[in-house]
Amino acid sequence: MNILTIATIGFLILESANVITLYFFPGSKYANGVGVFKAWEKSKSDPEIHNFIKYLVNWVAGTKLIFILLLIVILYTTDDQNLVLVGIAMVISIASFFWRLFPLIRKMDKDNQIDPQNYSAVLGWMILAFIIIFLIAILLSNG
Repeated sequence: MNILTIATIGFLILESANVITLYFFPGSKYANGVGVFKAWEKSKSDPEIHNFIKYLVNWVAGTKLIFILLLIVILYTTDDQNLVLVGIAMVISIASFFWRLFPLIRKMDKDNQIDPQNYSAVLGWMILAFIIIFLIAILLSNG
């Protein structure tokens, strides 16, 4: 098992925890549950909005589940050469967070809409760490 496989398995474990949280404990403030958003609790006062938000949360969980299962199949069936391409795809897909999601969560954090405060920074650093881990694993796999 090479380092790129190990990095991918680590990512799969974290994403699986997030899917479980989103499906079964969406209001949690752990494992990237939506409980960190103050709007989650506020939405409960308006059933129409809360149902819409729950729909979107479950949509995200379902999309992540598809991604996880496809990644497991790829890990099981691919060779080392294709695994490098998987690693590159992982870097690009994870980095997309910084295009739209990070600016939005950072704004919400600055506007006191996130609890705990500075959650956006922690999340940003965590995602950046995964990008760096995948880049290092790609380089070491090609070494």
